[in-house]
Parts: sequence; C-alpha cells; structure tokens
Amino acid sequence: MILSEILQREYQRPVRECTDIEIFAALLKEVYRRSEQKRCTASAKKLYYISAEFLIGKLLSNDMINLGIYDEVKRELSENGRSISAIEELECEPSLGNGGLGRLAACFLDSVATLGLNGDGIGLCYHLGLFRQVFENNTQTTQPDRWLNKFSPLHRTDTVYTVRFRGRELQARMYDINVTGYEGVTNKLHLFDVETADESILGDGISFNKSDIPKNLTLFLYPDDSDEEGRLLRIYQQYLMVSCGAQLILDEVEHKGGDISRLYEHAVIQINDTHPTMMIPELIRLLTERGIEMDEAIRIVSRTCAYTNHTILAEALEKWEVKQLKKVVPQLLPIIEVLDDKVRRLYQDTALHIIDSNERVHMANICIHCCFSVNGVAKLHTDILKNVELHHFYEVYPEKFNNKTNGVTFRRWLMHCNGALSQLITELIGSGWKKDAMQLKRLLDHREDNEVLEALLRIKQQNKTALSDWLKAKQGITVDDSSVFDIQIKRLHEYKRQQMNVLYVIHKYLEIKSGSLPSTPVTVIFGAKAAPAYTIAQDIIHLILCMQQLISEDKDVCRYFNVVMVENYNVTAAEKLIPACDISQQISLASKEASGTGNMKLMLNGAVTLGTEDGANVEIHSLVGDENIYIFGDSSETVVQRYKSGSYRAEDYYSSDPIIKRAVDFITGKELLALGDRKRLERLSAELRGKDWFMTFPDFADYITTRERAYADYADRRKWAEKMLINIANAGYFSSDRTIAEYNRDIWKL
Repeated sequence: MILSEILQREYQRPVRECTDIEIFAALLKEVYRRSEQKRCTASAKKLYYISAEFLIGKLLSNDMINLGIYDEVKRELSENGRSISAIEELECEPSLGNGGLGRLAACFLDSVATLGLNGDGIGLCYHLGLFRQVFENNTQTTQPDRWLNKFSPLHRTDTVYTVRFRGRELQARMYDINVTGYEGVTNKLHLFDVETADESILGDGISFNKSDIPKNLTLFLYPDDSDEEGRLLRIYQQYLMVSCGAQLILDEVEHKGGDISRLYEHAVIQINDTHPTMMIPELIRLLTERGIEMDEAIRIVSRTCAYTNHTILAEALEKWEVKQLKKVVPQLLPIIEVLDDKVRRLYQDTALHIIDSNERVHMANICIHCCFSVNGVAKLHTDILKNVELHHFYEVYPEKFNNKTNGVTFRRWLMHCNGALSQLITELIGSGWKKDAMQLKRLLDHREDNEVLEALLRIKQQNKTALSDWLKAKQGITVDDSSVFDIQIKRLHEYKRQQMNVLYVIHKYLEIKSGSLPSTPVTVIFGAKAAPAYTIAQDIIHLILCMQQLISEDKDVCRYFNVVMVENYNVTAAEKLIPACDISQQISLASKEASGTGNMKLMLNGAVTLGTEDGANVEIHSLVGDENIYIFGDSSETVVQRYKSGSYRAEDYYSSDPIIKRAVDFITGKELLALGDRKRLERLSAELRGKDWFMTFPDFADYITTRERAYADYADRRKWAEKMLINIANAGYFSSDRTIAEYNRDIWKL
C-alpha cells in the first residue's frame, strides 16, 4: 500500500480524503526521496552530455515506472475512485526543448541512468520555453510557455558561477532535475539560470527587449535571430551554458582529487550538435588560466570532447561572425584564432579552416578538428557525412568518424504511453524486453496467431478512441475513430515536407469532390510548430489549417476525409498521438533527415511507416522488409546529384504534370482565399512553383500511388495486424539503451 503509506506520512489522512493536488504533491516528494537513494556512485570517469535542449516531458509517471511503484500507485488510486490520468494532468510539461534533438537528449539521459553509467546532462533553464502555439484565424500565434511553478521538478542548488561577457558579468545558479533509470541509478540534469532573469519584460506574445541581456538571457529557447540583437543573444546563451558547464566539470574533477592535466581520464564531454561548441575554446581558456600551456591545453581538450552531428543541412551548421563574438566573448577569440592558425599551417583547403574568408567562425569545424570522435546518428546520415558533406574532413580524420544510430527509451514510449500494448507484450514473451529490447523479436512467433493479432487491433482501437476523446476535450474537434489515423508529427521544416502531405490533402479533397470516394474514411493529423522567423513554415501551417476548416465544413467530403492540426504539439500530445497512429508519415527528402526518432516511436507502437529511404527509415526498411513498410520517392543518390548539378526546375514539373498543377493552383483558388490570408497563400504557391527546394514535385506521383496502396491494404485487417506485429517485433534495435551502450563501448569508455 505504497500510496496510503505516503499520504499517511504526509497528511495523516487516507487516499479518499486527500485532494488530487495533495496526492500529486506527495508523490512528487516521494519520487524525489526514492530517486535520491539511487544516486550514482562516483566512477573513475564521468560523462557530461551538454545540449541546448532537453525535451524531457512530464516526469512523475515516468519516474514512478523507473522506480517500480507506478503500477501499485495506479491500482490504489483506482481502488479509491481516483485516476492516475487526473494526477498526471496537474503536472506542467517542462518547456526545455523543441524537437527531436531535445527529445533524443532526454531519452539518452534515461538510458545512461538505466545502464548504471555515471553521466549528467548540462543545459539552460528556459523560463518560457520555445513558445506555446495558439491557432487564431487559421494562423500560428505564439505565447510564452510558462511551466515553472512550485511543483516543477527543479531543485535549487548552492552552486553559483560567475560568467564574464564583454562589459558585464552575471551570476548563474545551477538547478537540478533528477534523472531516474529503469531499475538503475539516478543521475542529474544540471540547468543553469541567471539570477537577474525577469519575465516581466515581455511585451505582446513573445516579444521582448533583446538588448537587455541580464533580464532576457534565459527566458526563451532559440530566441528569434533574424536581426543582429537576436544573433548576439544566441551567443550570450551558448556561452552561458558552456562557461557554467566547463566550470562545473573542472570543479568536480578537482573535488574528487583528479589531475586536470589528465582531464580526459576523469571526464568525457559529448557535444550535442553545434550549439555547445564554445565548450572547446572555453575549456582551453580555463586550463591556460590554471597554468597549462596553450598547446597542452588544446591536446587535453581534444582528448576529452566528442561531437554528435545531427544535420546534413549546411545552413544548420552554425557560423558566427568574428565581430559578433568580439561583442560578446572577446576572451575566446585569441584561442579560436590559434586553433584556426594550426589548421591553416597543416591544410590549404579553405573548407577545413575554422575562420573563413568572410570572417565567420564555423562551429562544426572547431568540433571536428578538436574532438576525438565525430558521430552521425543513422547509417545513411553517417555515410553522407563521410562521402559528401564532410568528405574533406573524413579524408583527414577517418579514424574519428563513426555511426551511432539513434534510439528512444521504451519506458516512456511504450510502457508509459501504451500500457495495454506493454501488458500484452509481457503476457506473450515475459518482462525481459523492458531491459533487453531485442527480446521483442520473440513476438514473431505469434505472427500467425489470430488471437494475438485481434488483440493488437483492439488495443489500437482503444488508443484511437482515447485520442479522439482527447482531441474533443482539448480542441473541440470531433474525429471518426474508425477512420485510418494517418499522422505526421514533427518540427515544421520544408525538408520534412509537410507541404507534400498537405498537397496530397488537396489532391484527395478534389478527388472526393469529383466522386472518387475512399472505401475507408481517413483522418490526416499534423502536429508541428514553426519557428517565428521561418515564414514559409508558418505559411504551410496556415494552408493546413485552411484545409482543415474547408473540409470540416464540406458535408460531401468530411464523411470520408478529414484533417486535424494539433495545437501546441509537445511530448504530452505525442504520448496520445503515437499509440493511436495507423500510418506514420516519414516523408523527408531523401538525404536530408539525419535520423528521425518519431519514426522509431511510431513503429514501436504498431504504426506502419510510409516514407522515403531517408535517415533511420533505411534501417527500419531493412529490419521489417518490403511488405511491412511503404517506401516511395527518389533515392538519396539521385537527390544529391540533382543538387550538385543544379538540374532541378520546379516549374518543369508544375507545367507538365496536371495533378501537381491542380493541387498547387488550388492554394490560391477562390475556396481557400475565402478562408485564408492571400499574402501567405500566394507566397507559398510561388515558393513551390518557383523553387520547391526540397523537391516535393518529383516524388509526388509516387507518393500518391504508395499512399493509396497503404489505404487499400489497411482494409485487410488481419494482414494489417500482422504488419503491426512485425514492426513492433523489429523495433528493439531502436532502443536508446542499445545506442548508449554503443556510445559507451566506442566513445566514452566509462
């Protein structure tokens, strides 16, 4: 009677006499107490995982699962007429990330703790997150995402560091969040915040004075950098993170009696994407301040730091102008210039240089030169880095490059969000899969078992009904839970090609209007936020919302086909959407998605992938076989060659393909102009016709054909259930426990 004992200790009252908020508060306190008892004991070497994002989601139930008390607490609540979901609703989701990068970091910390490894996260405490997405007039608007309250999982520490910028210094305090492992240890996520942060400086929406650094520094994740003040603020943020992190690392090493001249024996620093790159020159600077010679400091840091590359997009590899760094962190420039000079003395190839001819500092170049490991996050991604995008570096440092295909934690993305499926799996193959995900393969023994297949379909239907109820309560939207749930949930970016999905929506709408009716109703669901400065991405959201309204008001179409855009997509929404998904849209342009992790979560929950041969889709395809995935589109080799030759002209496809022309022209037709903003719709139409940089048009015909084939196959429920089972059974490879074990084996060596 765990819950009864907790409440008796806290309030001297039984469960039935306690309010939900009292139960919630007591459970938070108990989880913290139990997790502190499992603190990781010191090891000779420790991991520091530094990242601008940690999209950790709500923690209470996840922590209770990891601590082994969730099932009993849930049962006691039920016996007393209470609901675990009502308790979960009281928790605010920490707004510390944006998309896959941050969610991956959260999964990785979970697995580090689960495997019993000594490793903490380092990041920033953003008061107002990225933003809260609100739809008004079929348009995304942005509000601050306030999540900090007396029940937040943050624990204030006594650790305070001074961070010096040009012309000012600020005090930054460390706040900790406990990271519990499943039957494992507890590590920490260290988040730094300036003492002077002031939420009252906000204007309308998420606008604020970008020059008031003491007050704005930790308010928002990725503040708008479309102007100079915004770009400088990003540099301030990144330096705050790395300066505090570097001071913490050196303090911890020295506290346990370690020799900082052999830092690499005591610490390994994983730099997650380019945002924390300044960790390298900052550590060098701090070591030289402690009396170590520059060349030796560079050698030490280069043996301590490792770099994960998350993108093939050149524009996403950060570059800061020298003059911008001078305005914020002039103390780092002499070190960066020394690093650049060393490279120039060795290599004439300007692509290898750290500072280019336009006086811009290439952060990825610093990482590649000054880290002992450079890893991609899926086999195709790493191959493209080695053979195309970073080939000039690969020729110089072939021994540094390695692949670590991403993974997700099955505790949150199956055990927590899909309890019925988790229970069925345990009944069929035992509980060993919870720590050894490859045991899911044993489900293949049941691929001919009609009872098991029917159980899978029942669970999927229950999850679809639950999602329908949630959408009704959250957004007032009614969806047909007997329809195919066709879902695309991810950050809004043109390379992820939500624009191709909505072009299909237009095509399907027009087909139904002309009398071609689907045999099975379809509900297309989107979830995505667009960066405030990313105009075309916001235009795509506008088009989706206009189509949602148009179809919902058309009684001839909405009986067969509907579109839903989930407002403020986040981890909590994902936990509802992923278990309910039938078809998982993973349609990025081949060669552009580094890995993806949504594809893995959806596969694990029995969705069937409709996608290109891109990112981890390649590995999903190889695991499940041709019959259990729907692959379409041009190959990465074809795409890379098109970019290289500059041969692609969107206008050629638009003018020669009547299906494409009809769909694109509809964007600026009278039906949508009556609902939407002319400027947005015309701008998006012109972008597609004149540019289509991520090559929607060449894949469109194949996309339609393949998608229709998936819908037709869905009608054979037994065959579809077998596809579901085969996907679940082969998802074990995509456990973040496997990924972290590989990081430790090949890179960290803790």
